[in-house]
Amino acid sequence: MNTDDMADRIPPTDRRIGQFAFPTIVLQPILRRIVTRIAKRHPELFDRLGPHTQSTFVIDPIDFPFALCLRPDPAHLSFKAVPRTRIPDHDARIAGKFLTLLRLVDADVDGDALFFSRDLVISGNTEAVVSLRNALDDVDASIAEDVADMFGPLGRLALARCRKVA
Repeated sequence: MNTDDMADRIPPTDRRIGQFAFPTIVLQPILRRIVTRIAKRHPELFDRLGPHTQSTFVIDPIDFPFALCLRPDPAHLSFKAVPRTRIPDHDARIAGKFLTLLRLVDADVDGDALFFSRDLVISGNTEAVVSLRNALDDVDASIAEDVADMFGPLGRLALARCRKVA
């Protein structure tokens, strides 16, 4: 299933969100803060990724007007929002609805089940994607909770609401 097929499954009101040019620059400081904090709290992620720390991953919440680009290289860590029209060259792409991706990061759901149910689309270097998934699964804490905690009570409330909806 490609992204266009997945878009057909998104309600029309949600698809409209992606039709305007979202100013991704406003997200960059937040994403930089998130990835820096996660790297400091969970340095074991890099060991688990092995050679795939040099890979570029596109994480594509298909119901958002932008995608996320992750390069988990500890020496040059990068996590950026990119306009859909300027998705960079990448080694692997993981696409799905935002809440599905959140559940995956939150270790609340089986990635294989999401893939086979076609709620998650993987392309490119699947070995890199499996390494990323295994690295996230090996973290004892919840990455989603770590991120929510960065934003205090409002962040924790937002995560709780997202979990309830998902």
